[in-house]
Amino acid sequence: MKTIDELLSEGVAGQRVFVRADLNVPLDGTTITDDGRIRAVLPTVKALADAGARVVVASHLGRPKGAPDPAFSLAPAAARLGELLGAEVAFATDTVGESARATVAALADGQVAVVENLRFNAGETSKDDAERGAFADQLAALADVYVGDGFGAVHRRHASVFDLPARLPHYAGYLIATEVGVLRKLTDDVKRPYAVVLGGAKVSDKLAVIDQLLGKADRLLIGGGMVFTFLKARGYEIGTSLVQEDQLPAVQEYIERAEKNGVELVLPVDVVVAPEFPDLKTKAPARPSTVAADAMPAGQMGLDIGPESRKLYASKIADAATVFWNGPMGVFEHPDFAEGTKAVAQALLDSQAFTVVGGGDSAAAVRILGFDENAFGHISTGGGASLEYLEGKTLPGLAALED
Repeated sequence: MKTIDELLSEGVAGQRVFVRADLNVPLDGTTITDDGRIRAVLPTVKALADAGARVVVASHLGRPKGAPDPAFSLAPAAARLGELLGAEVAFATDTVGESARATVAALADGQVAVVENLRFNAGETSKDDAERGAFADQLAALADVYVGDGFGAVHRRHASVFDLPARLPHYAGYLIATEVGVLRKLTDDVKRPYAVVLGGAKVSDKLAVIDQLLGKADRLLIGGGMVFTFLKARGYEIGTSLVQEDQLPAVQEYIERAEKNGVELVLPVDVVVAPEFPDLKTKAPARPSTVAADAMPAGQMGLDIGPESRKLYASKIADAATVFWNGPMGVFEHPDFAEGTKAVAQALLDSQAFTVVGGGDSAAAVRILGFDENAFGHISTGGGASLEYLEGKTLPGLAALED
């Protein structure tokens, strides 16, 4: 695929460059609680603006139902982008309507605009090719060139990700180029031992990637809510912990295949439990206690890996040459259940490995828990996209950027 450096070498002064970014940031009302995804697209936007392009930034935010919804407006993200750029960023109150057309037409060389949430238009996510294509035509009318830099959306067959690049000269932005380069180090050119740490709530979200990794990784370390389906598959009592009963046969098969393939499958030896799920707003004490993983009381809920498990997981990361981490080890948003996630993050920092934090909640945890994100090898902006790449799937947004 062509990259933004090739575009810049050809000259972009005066051209309208459509940048498909990922500004899907978490909001508390209108306050951005984590601006990592906005900062991730800064190098691309700044390089284009400095080169004299008229930059049109577009993104989705949340899951509006194909119509305007003030709760999902990109206005806070546009304001934050302007703060980070140190320059005014114009904001269009629609995506392809009168405001967008006027806002883009008013741009001077080197200026930046953000158009409103792409998903306020039903055509963005439509499964109908004609409807999606019609929306892509409207987007194409706003620009002369397309730059794809929203890695967190490249696994979606959406108009701005898949259909629009076919209508304009297209290039990969710095973020996508970096992400693809990193993921190739996890698939095509892996330095061993290769350890993968998987957490998060649902094992069903990770089944396909586990299936692939059983033939590629040397160690799989499992934590988070998903681990209790593994522990139940082992025959353990798991109390009131999260479990996906329908996934037990698949998990049992994976446990057997890991042993057959010589892949070390690491599960907790102890867990932190509480009588109920904690209050994440008040952070009130949750009455935690630590129990052996094979001796969980019937009325307790597992919410983090325990201290012995933290030591075990750190030891399995310590001598690895490559580590990929996707998903927290527990309910890290509450202080009583954050230690497992902290321990994994610290183990990655202490290791000499090439470390990749795979987006989503893991990236948020790194920042929320106070770690220096620059100390990790790479923090991905696309949890779902990263996992699908590791699963070996063709990602529509990357395919669209190929020549």
